[in-house]
Amino acid sequence: MSGESNGRGWLKDQPSARPAVQTSPVANQNPIRVYLVDDHEVVRRGVASLLATDDTIEVVGESGSAVDALREILDLRPDVVVLDNHLPDGSGIDVCREMRAVDPSIKGLILTSYDDAEAISAAILAGASGYVLKRIEGNSLVSGVHLIAGGHSLIDPLVASRVVEQMEMQKKSLDVICDLTPQQRKIFLLIAQGMTNRQIAESLYLAEKTVKNHVTGLLARLGLQHRTQAALLAVRLKGAEVASTRSAPRAATRLPAAASPAAGYQSARRPAV
Repeated sequence: MSGESNGRGWLKDQPSARPAVQTSPVANQNPIRVYLVDDHEVVRRGVASLLATDDTIEVVGESGSAVDALREILDLRPDVVVLDNHLPDGSGIDVCREMRAVDPSIKGLILTSYDDAEAISAAILAGASGYVLKRIEGNSLVSGVHLIAGGHSLIDPLVASRVVEQMEMQKKSLDVICDLTPQQRKIFLLIAQGMTNRQIAESLYLAEKTVKNHVTGLLARLGLQHRTQAALLAVRLKGAEVASTRSAPRAATRLPAAASPAAGYQSARRPAV
């Protein structure tokens, strides 16, 4: 058999065969289509310029309004949406939740200056694939967009630690509340409604001193100093329950079964590629 070796095997003589044409890897793949949402034009321009340094990323649109952004996102159907949380007419987290309710294939990356633990948890429950702070380095943000477009997740290390702390505190509080007697639970819920000891006593037909003793014991078990803190805790726990009920089915496709919402998210400092 005539022919020559190419180092991997034998090729038959084919005089009429055309030489193989080598193409660029970029030419063989569709660019990552990105939409930017931030109420500061200078921020949008900066992020757009940064992403433009990567030939595999294309910024297809931008907006500083939650309402306009949601409409354009659903029209353009980008691969990744980079959102600031605080917008003049809404929240980037709400935009993320609404767009994913319509099209779960659209990935959301929250890019913000705030590391508020409640906002972080809300973003994760809304189905966001990532939450990073604006202090992130440019190269890390570009790598993060690739990471998220590939179906992975990204979270700032500081953000992750705050989420874990909040979830651990909520879990501890829930454990304590579950161990309360039915009477103590009623008192806790009435505290959350802003009732005074006298009002609680009248509502439950108890002596005011008995209610006072219950409240003191509740605060001690929950590690709180004031009844106002107990009221805020009750509101947060209720909010977390509502958010989980509304968003968990959609967010479940992104989050692995783990002890905290931050589990399974990559670090923003060293994103996996």
